[in-house]
Amino acid sequence: MSKTKIDNTSSRPLFTTRLGVIATTVGSAVGLGNIWRFPYEAGAHGGGAFMILYIAFIVILGIPLITAEYTLGRATHSGFFGVFRMFKAHRAWNVLGYMGVLSAILILSFYSVVAGWTLEYFFGAVGGAYTDVSREGLHAVFGEFTSGLRPLMWTSLFLLINYLIISRGVASGIERISNVLMPLLLALIVVFCINSLMLPEAGAGLRFLFKPDFGSITGPVVIGAMGQAFFSLSLGLGCMLTYASYFCESTDIVKSAATTAGLDTLIAVLAGVLIFPAVFSFDYSPEAGPKLVFEVLPAIFNEMAGGRIWASLFFFTLFIASLTSTISMCEIVVVFLCEEKKMKRRNACALTIAVSLVLGLLCAMSFGCFTDIEIPLVGSLDFFSWFDYGTSNILLPLGGVLTSVYAGWVLDRKLFNRQIAGGDAPSLISRLIRLSLRYICPTLIAIIFIVNL
Repeated sequence: MSKTKIDNTSSRPLFTTRLGVIATTVGSAVGLGNIWRFPYEAGAHGGGAFMILYIAFIVILGIPLITAEYTLGRATHSGFFGVFRMFKAHRAWNVLGYMGVLSAILILSFYSVVAGWTLEYFFGAVGGAYTDVSREGLHAVFGEFTSGLRPLMWTSLFLLINYLIISRGVASGIERISNVLMPLLLALIVVFCINSLMLPEAGAGLRFLFKPDFGSITGPVVIGAMGQAFFSLSLGLGCMLTYASYFCESTDIVKSAATTAGLDTLIAVLAGVLIFPAVFSFDYSPEAGPKLVFEVLPAIFNEMAGGRIWASLFFFTLFIASLTSTISMCEIVVVFLCEEKKMKRRNACALTIAVSLVLGLLCAMSFGCFTDIEIPLVGSLDFFSWFDYGTSNILLPLGGVLTSVYAGWVLDRKLFNRQIAGGDAPSLISRLIRLSLRYICPTLIAIIFIVNL
């Protein structure tokens, strides 16, 4: 175990307010996984029982792993590579840092494509492009759009917006925009929920979401809930560690971890409240899957009073959620380039966006001219599918296992206690978290990894 004394008198920029800490970390976790993925996963796995399992895994898996990343980041005020260097860890641990950078680039690439779709649908909804279009017509519209060239433009624009934010730095760029976007995102979701609760079959939608049928719990439901909890919090990637490196010494790590996990879960549940009353009120299937957002919901909005306005606000909400997540992914790569390659921040931001743009365009064309192109050695997967599968099912679970093992078994126990309990002696909370990091988290993540493979 490392006995290194960490010098926290760093000139590294820090978040300036408590709101900044909450807004940026919650923004990193909240994304399409909450508003897009959670509702269709809950719909496919029976609703209430899935949600109870999801919340349970947030507590026993999510909070300990966030705490581990916060501990490593705040103790060193550095990215993954600086953490291992300061703790004089074996250089083999650097593989975790490289995995985080690679994961961030790959996720940023395909995620920006989907985020670009939200921009297309936002402007389309504002212009009335989907008004009075049938569900079958919306299916055709989505297929025609994704196979064309417009996704290239939207992907490029979305990444440019990311550059304009991250190039301004931590306090002036990331923290400032997060302080605006996260309250706005929450306000928009609450407005949507109020509207959904006024629909005629809102009660049926709420019963589906909140009334568990424990007889419906099967192996796939448990694995689905566990995976959703893991991926919705951006664990195993290094986002939380990177943001924690900007925490001041007075930041309460456990409280911040619980707040991040709690608000992330709240937004996912509110997304369910937003969607399922509408789905049941207009007689659609809650098991619509990934197409729920881009095909089913526009059809539902067409049947609602003021549907054009609601559709515009919904896709704007999706855009905000996408942006707050991708900013944190960009920051992982930027920190690596600045600290390890000694690049100036603006140059590091430009290189990060340029690489992501090239890979993102390949992903965007996977639905069009690259449909029949397959990556060697990975079967029938195109660029988009492989980037998604490789990160979600391989890199992130491995990153989560290695992070929990390092924090639970390798990191000096006294340093761990000082970061969490404020002294060398362990508290009940630090004991429980360390126990979870040693045994529970690696086991659960390994199950996700094996089953998904």
